[in-house]
Amino acid sequence: MKRFVLVLLFAVALLAPRLLFAQASNGWVKYENNPVLGGELGVCFDVTLIQEDGRYKMWFSWRAKASMGYTESVDGVNWSEPVVVLAPRDSGWEKLVNRSSVVHKGDMYYMWYTGQTEKTSQIGFATSRDGIRWERQSDVPVLKAEAEWEKTSVMCPDVQWDEEEQLFKMRYSGGEQYEPNAIGYATSPDGRRWTKYDANPIFAADPNSKWEQHKVTAGQIVKRGEWFYMFYIGFENEHLARIGVARSKDGINNWERLQTNPIVSPDPDSWDGDACYKPFAIYDEKEDLWRLWYNGRKGNVEQIGLVTKQGENLNF
Repeated sequence: MKRFVLVLLFAVALLAPRLLFAQASNGWVKYENNPVLGGELGVCFDVTLIQEDGRYKMWFSWRAKASMGYTESVDGVNWSEPVVVLAPRDSGWEKLVNRSSVVHKGDMYYMWYTGQTEKTSQIGFATSRDGIRWERQSDVPVLKAEAEWEKTSVMCPDVQWDEEEQLFKMRYSGGEQYEPNAIGYATSPDGRRWTKYDANPIFAADPNSKWEQHKVTAGQIVKRGEWFYMFYIGFENEHLARIGVARSKDGINNWERLQTNPIVSPDPDSWDGDACYKPFAIYDEKEDLWRLWYNGRKGNVEQIGLVTKQGENLNF
């Protein structure tokens, strides 16, 4: 009997983190028919979106094409047939193109994207009149790894335009090539010439929090009221990732993590059973609803899923 109890307690201990993370959803609910993009398209990952003209416009990393893909949706669930909108170059620093951020300002769309080789990742810059036909604005990266903490790679740009300061503001991930390690900050008046923050990185892994003790990456900023909210990936180890949220008054310093993080975790034996990556959240004021798209991984396959949360309050 004692042996049985010990075995049972040991099994519960092993399952406890998984059960805890599954329950700590903070009101976020996964769409029951996930994934919403992937399947025959192959691996789809790391999205950026804009909500305008009564629809969602999504740019996504399309591994089968080594390119940025584009698709549209009215409801965020059913997506149009995607097309390639930015392809790689055979030589140089962008043999693969992925992990972008898009800003619509005036009559122009601006895209910062990750160009990759086997050994390094760097950030490039392109513009478009319609968000579909893009022209590169530089033959060289506009942001590359230079600081010690950035190691070999910078990637995963997330950019906003600050009308008051007349600046583009970027959060980006820096570190190792397979998965970067921390999040930095940079500003630019024109999208091409960037100045990195002196005190980078602005957000790093928390060694005291098991679910994000290894790395934090791919921060996406949403400004609501007096707070900048950052949705981000937390890595327990190199292969196990979940999604959390933090907030800051200036979007740079004094980040406060949600105490009940993570908000999105893998579901065992499901399409996202191994890891949940790269969040992109939009708050819909008319519906009083958050929509958050992310890429889930099972084995070597990544696809795009959706989670929602009713109400603006993120439970800080």
